[in-house]
Amino acid sequence: MSEQNHNRPSEARTAEEMVQAIVPGAVEARQELPTNIISRPVDAALRFIGQLAAWLWVATIAVITINVVDRFIFGRGSVALEELSWHFFGAAMLLSLSYAVVTDDHVRVDFLRERFSLKTRSWIDLLGILLLALPVFFIITEETISYAYRSFISGERSQSASGLRHRFVLKSVMPIAFSLLMIALASRVLRCSSYLFNFPRAIWPDDDGPSGPNDQTKAGDQHNAGESLSNRSEGA
Repeated sequence: MSEQNHNRPSEARTAEEMVQAIVPGAVEARQELPTNIISRPVDAALRFIGQLAAWLWVATIAVITINVVDRFIFGRGSVALEELSWHFFGAAMLLSLSYAVVTDDHVRVDFLRERFSLKTRSWIDLLGILLLALPVFFIITEETISYAYRSFISGERSQSASGLRHRFVLKSVMPIAFSLLMIALASRVLRCSSYLFNFPRAIWPDDDGPSGPNDQTKAGDQHNAGESLSNRSEGA
């Protein structure tokens, strides 16, 4: 049993080497960027908001289910419920954008990205966000603020007589969601800066630095230490 446990670090290294041979850069692609004194609380807050917004999916499913039962079993149906499900769906999608950026779960060109080193990916994120994403979403946010304000001033409501009122509530979610997205992107820029320039000072998980050759060396040292302790106990 002890021999099996001792062989696990070497087996893990062998598995990583096999993955690296099949897809170059795949092992390194699993590395995470460090956080910093600014990004850590910001990302935590955005994760919390995203987790709260996830409950809107439950509300969406509940409203759709009630509407389906009401329409196909009782033969009534409701335009207001149908519109409410659209509103919940739109709000859930918009408010999940910042969460996807913080957790790095958004769609990427993975078959290219996984072949890049962490440094290359950091440069791509840094320049892409600063030169493209932030300017574009700043314009979008500014436009959606006026878009929601015009809806509020005009008292916009559903075109259907039995539909929902206060359409500005849904439209107000748009500038809020895009503002949160810009905050998430700015936090990502800071994390890239921490990795590339150590400004703000990088904070690694458990202060161990990135996973890679150093961690493999540490695992090997721990493995050798475990073997020496085991041999001493057997000799005693």
